[in-house]
Amino acid sequence: MARRIRPLMIAPPLIFGALALLFVLGMWREDPDMLPAALEGRPAPALALEPMPPAPELTDAALAAPGVKLVNFWASWCAPCRLEHPVLTALAEEGIPIHGINYKDEPEKARAFLDELGSPYATLGADPEARNALEWGLYGVPETYVIDGAGRIAYRFAGPITPSILENVLRPEIEKAAGR
Repeated sequence: MARRIRPLMIAPPLIFGALALLFVLGMWREDPDMLPAALEGRPAPALALEPMPPAPELTDAALAAPGVKLVNFWASWCAPCRLEHPVLTALAEEGIPIHGINYKDEPEKARAFLDELGSPYATLGADPEARNALEWGLYGVPETYVIDGAGRIAYRFAGPITPSILENVLRPEIEKAAGR
């Protein structure tokens, strides 16, 4: 006697197969390490930051100013932020303005971090409650945004900027944002 297949018996394997397919399609992109950047091409989100004296305060006007600039989210407790710091310092010494947003940090620890390593930042602001981070779509720190001369987000890089990433990824994006 042939055994009858009931719809409820095949439903779980079909549901599992559909979910597995969605997972694979969601992970399948040209560069699997690249995270999507929904804000690219859009104006940089408005800032509502706490000041970090004695540094000049990061404002919306600084991001709307002519010329390419970077916005770097960082924290004193972030080991990869310490790793990328010399690269940011070298970029700042080249004349590329870097604006820093200190993320979910204690003010004393943030100041100590910059006192120890030096500050590559033209302006600074603190985001202790991560409200700005949400507006920017931050995945974590460090994260760096290239802002074009019109104040739009031209590129977003999640993770520490190493010398290799600077030369092979970030510098070409800076040049593209500058129209070169």
